[in-house]
Amino acid sequence: MKILLVDDSGTMRAIQKRCLFSLGTTADDVVEAANGQIALDHFDREEFDIVLTDCNMPVMDGMTLAQEIRTRNKSIPVIMITTESESSQVKRAIEIGVSDYLIKPFTPDALNTKLRKWVPAFA
Repeated sequence: MKILLVDDSGTMRAIQKRCLFSLGTTADDVVEAANGQIALDHFDREEFDIVLTDCNMPVMDGMTLAQEIRTRNKSIPVIMITTESESSQVKRAIEIGVSDYLIKPFTPDALNTKLRKWVPAFA
């Protein structure tokens, strides 16, 4: 399994990686990016099974990243991970093609549920 993990906070990426590792992934399974532009560069060079992205980031935010990914790949699961739970934000994310939404803070169980839902190899 290959996961693209996108968040401008190194601390949040570390927390999310710990959650992923507790669910059985390894360091080889996770590619990190500090913003959407770096993530898109990785996305254009590598194949991923799922993208986990923060919403609010500098350079390129998660919404723009999701839109760019959808122009390249219509089927890869993109899960938006954010502190924003406002219904207009969720609606916009779904309209641009985000597969699912996870509100920070979250538990490893919540992340596991999302991964199992969207990545058959994780089930």
